[in-house]
Amino acid sequence: MSSTAGESRGTAHGEVVEEHRLSKGFTFRSAFALGFADVSPIVALYAIFTLALFTAGPAFFWAFPIVLTGQLLVAAVFGELASRWPYAGSVYQWARHVQGTQWGWFAAWAYMWGLTIALSALSYGAAGFLLEIFDVENPTRWLTTAVALLIIGVGTLVNMVGRRVLKVMIVLSITAEVLGSVGLGTVLLLFYRVNPIGTLFDGFGTQGNGLWFTGPFLVAIAFVGWSFLGFEAAGSIGEEVEEPERNVPKAIILALLFVALVVMYSSLALILAIPNLSRVMSAQSGDPVADTLVAHFGAGIGRPLLILFVIGFLSSFLAVQAAVSRCVWGSARDRSLPGSGLLDQLRGPERLPIYSILLTGIVASLLVLLAGSDLYSVLINFTTIGFYIAFGVPVAGAALAHLRGTWTPGVFSLGRWSAPVAYLATIWVTLQTINIVWPRPTPGTPWYITWSMVITTVVLGAIGIVVYLSVRGRIEAPIGDRLRSASAQVLSATGLTTPDERASSVDRDPDRDS
Repeated sequence: MSSTAGESRGTAHGEVVEEHRLSKGFTFRSAFALGFADVSPIVALYAIFTLALFTAGPAFFWAFPIVLTGQLLVAAVFGELASRWPYAGSVYQWARHVQGTQWGWFAAWAYMWGLTIALSALSYGAAGFLLEIFDVENPTRWLTTAVALLIIGVGTLVNMVGRRVLKVMIVLSITAEVLGSVGLGTVLLLFYRVNPIGTLFDGFGTQGNGLWFTGPFLVAIAFVGWSFLGFEAAGSIGEEVEEPERNVPKAIILALLFVALVVMYSSLALILAIPNLSRVMSAQSGDPVADTLVAHFGAGIGRPLLILFVIGFLSSFLAVQAAVSRCVWGSARDRSLPGSGLLDQLRGPERLPIYSILLTGIVASLLVLLAGSDLYSVLINFTTIGFYIAFGVPVAGAALAHLRGTWTPGVFSLGRWSAPVAYLATIWVTLQTINIVWPRPTPGTPWYITWSMVITTVVLGAIGIVVYLSVRGRIEAPIGDRLRSASAQVLSATGLTTPDERASSVDRDPDRDS
């Protein structure tokens, strides 16, 4: 009778934990597609091409392979972390399990703010392109804001409806993106190349009085660093992926690699196809991407190009919201956020984090209302630094685990390269974070814009400290520890294994949260 009672208690404890786990509904292809859409080659290219070109000339192209190499190091470390802890929330879960509660909490805080601000920027950008498609000239700020709010509403609804709708929308979007990006790039390279290959090594006098590599090229690396972010989204849905220990690491690495190749290919084609490049560099104005395509294909290319931009921004919005909502939900499940009792609930036949998804949509909508103001201009720059802060914590944690000799590999492992890659990834993230946040005064730019990343990091960090102190006392153990505890109780209650066998069957995690 005592055995039966013990079995019931163990089963009940396991059921409580299982009630707070997301259902499986994504395959490797789904995880790859989500990571690909989150980065989005259209958004990645359009957002940084003009800035990088005017900053460092066509030679900015070589920032791509440098940033890709650094980010692949990070993706490899993420792959190992995702294989160890394939739970909802990606950087939050990895940082908490490998570094501890405080570090994990602040990684999540930076990640949630960075991605939610990005949602507002993506919706506002898509709204502008959408209005152009319908020939709305010089739309007012409030009209663009209204359309952006509509986009947030529809996108949030799609994420709340179910995984099947989300998967279909993202697959259709990235198909259009790839065909458009690769197709246009190929046509430009084959039929409209007007600049020699040597142009890729020309800074067009952007070095000024200093060394080109240490001046404008570093700024170009900072810009390009923004374009290769979002691949970790495949890890945010880790619990929802079949065989996540194997599939999520591959999805993270391949999503980054494929997007980077598409962006580099498109950039190469555009640089070599820009008419009157010297004049463009001298003018330092206009939109070289759109101007180049119109020059070669005529004004008729304008509307299809705008449609492609809208598709890219919308697919990125859907993927970013899916990623950040899982981070919110994963944090709420651990009682790490105010309102956790509501935010950790799962609803609907597919057991989705409806309230967490809704919260990201509401906050993004509030941020869109600030668009065009000085405050929004300051906030928007946190999107990049928020990512790198969130990336740095788990990467540094993995490196420290190797130094302490406490690292235990998962199903996906780099083997003997695991420690060197973790060390190099930590160095890369540290240097790139400094490069991105470094204040670089620009003529005509207010000081608070120049220092915006420092300002937002300090202010949001201070707010984060207050919030963390208010919830610290009720934060539960990491979900990985709770699942192992539930499994151990069930095994102990059933008596199907010996204590020694149970000890070998339960994953002893040397990096578990103290």
